[in-house]
Amino acid sequence: MASEDATGPVTIPAGGLIDPPMAMALNVHSSPGVYALLLGAGISIASGVKTGWGVVQDIVGKVAAVRDPDNPDARGEAMADPEKWWEANTSEPLGYSALLAAAAPMPASRQAMLAEYFEPEEGQVDSKGPTAAHRAIAQLVKRGSIRVILTTNFDRLTERALQEVGISPQVVSRPDQIKGIKPLAHSQVTVIKLHGDYADLEQRNTVDELETYPDELQQLLDRVLDEYGLIVCGWSADWDKALVRAVEGTRSRRYPLFWAQYGRFNEAAQALTAQHDAVVIDGKSADELFTDLVSRIEALDRLTTAPVTRDVAVVQLKRTLADPLRRIDVFDLVDQAVTQVTDRSTPEHRPVLASPSAWADTFGSSVRGYRADSDVLLHLLANGVFHDNGTHDHVWRRAVERLVRLRDTMPSPYDEYLEKLRHLPALLATWTIGVAAVLSHREELLAQILYRPEWAAPHSGHDRQGPAWYLNPNLVLNIEGMHDMHPSGNGNKFLYPQSNWLKDTLREPFRLVEPSDIAYREASARFELLASMIAMDTDIDFRAYPWAGEFFLDSSWGYDNNGLAGAVETELTETWPLLGAGAFGGELPWAQSALTALTEWRGKHSRRW
Repeated sequence: MASEDATGPVTIPAGGLIDPPMAMALNVHSSPGVYALLLGAGISIASGVKTGWGVVQDIVGKVAAVRDPDNPDARGEAMADPEKWWEANTSEPLGYSALLAAAAPMPASRQAMLAEYFEPEEGQVDSKGPTAAHRAIAQLVKRGSIRVILTTNFDRLTERALQEVGISPQVVSRPDQIKGIKPLAHSQVTVIKLHGDYADLEQRNTVDELETYPDELQQLLDRVLDEYGLIVCGWSADWDKALVRAVEGTRSRRYPLFWAQYGRFNEAAQALTAQHDAVVIDGKSADELFTDLVSRIEALDRLTTAPVTRDVAVVQLKRTLADPLRRIDVFDLVDQAVTQVTDRSTPEHRPVLASPSAWADTFGSSVRGYRADSDVLLHLLANGVFHDNGTHDHVWRRAVERLVRLRDTMPSPYDEYLEKLRHLPALLATWTIGVAAVLSHREELLAQILYRPEWAAPHSGHDRQGPAWYLNPNLVLNIEGMHDMHPSGNGNKFLYPQSNWLKDTLREPFRLVEPSDIAYREASARFELLASMIAMDTDIDFRAYPWAGEFFLDSSWGYDNNGLAGAVETELTETWPLLGAGAFGGELPWAQSALTALTEWRGKHSRRW
């Protein structure tokens, strides 16, 4: 199957390495906006919205109960074998259309009867909601892969899923709407409801109604089938005679037809797939089909799309941060930046073993490499946290959670200090979030990022701890390695090389939000002190180890505790934001004890100028 243009379909071999789901992903990815979806009742099964047969069973049961009110088992018996019951009590075969025509012959009565099958139950707004398939389709629309959706369903699950991601679809549910619609190519997405919308009185349900379509609708359908590729899911081709004929009448297909079949594959469907040499995807539910398609297309994106540059990423973040309809864009932007880090954090790129003669060079190269890999992410975190009002805190936390998991598996063999460096991206991210929170006067965020996520080295048998303990810079960054990698330049060594390097290397991401070097360093020192207070808040003595850094120096800490430490001490009241956010168990005495313990530790261990 060859294309007529440069972005045509991928040729599908008769067999071999490319299976049908892979072929579909390759075609949709290479031809964005070219494929239309044809969705039937099967896509909504997981939502609680019944299929046509499920509605038949339920209505037959109700008819039986009304017909034989003195028999308490009438409904159950009829539902157990609806066809047998119907044939025994009527003169025609049972079918979805026949049942509706007999039980509710007028459109208005059909709408009332069907209400309970398509509307959320009272008090349960989440019932009968969009499925994973509907939400995956919304993602395909959002990224521009799908622009036209044909559906035989008259529920509004597709529209609701699109609205959840900020998309207002162009919906066609009546023939009289067609004349005024935007051209399909100019609309972000057009949902064509072939059988009407639930709220309309012009639904097409019975055999007679499904035998033909109004002229306007037929012309629009023919155009879609002629101009677009087609992905069919959840449609049985049992009752929709007009739609079957329309698909049969499509003489040439510019793009392959993909048909997802789950369960019974009837004769009508088999005939259509054979006629158009369709690629049949068997055994996948709608949820599996579309979530898998999204995953495969995203994987192809990563292969073909250059990573967004740092400055462009920051501009995009600022544009989307305050827009409630673009929350997912913020998530995607940060998540993509995290993926750039995790994809490089492998032993092939960041060795965890080195000979003694090469150890210092390997350590320094890995530290610089982790920092370079994290550059886009750190700029996003610095700017995002500073400008955010708390709406996206879950996004910043997730970034750290993903980076922490870099040490969830242990390589073999490994050097202890090179292996611990795998937590350096998580430390860089946590430090950046913390300093941004201090600068933006949102220190309550520290109660989240320094206590969660909990982690313990795999197979160590140790209790899980919070980042205030396992991301301590003095544990992640070996001091001798830092002395070699980050010399002072005057022949001496930094007293706290980890602290000095972190402040220096993370200055650049904060240039836009804090131009003053003095204000930046003061915020960094305050974050170090607050993180150290939390680290001292433990009943286990050997874990009480601060983020010993340059905030301990007299120039920052102050003489006679009249500097940074004294300022924090005066803030310790019941209304202190960190207490309100849950730090120190929300207990003022615990915070005061932590500061006292930190002061005593400094007196015993700190290295002063």
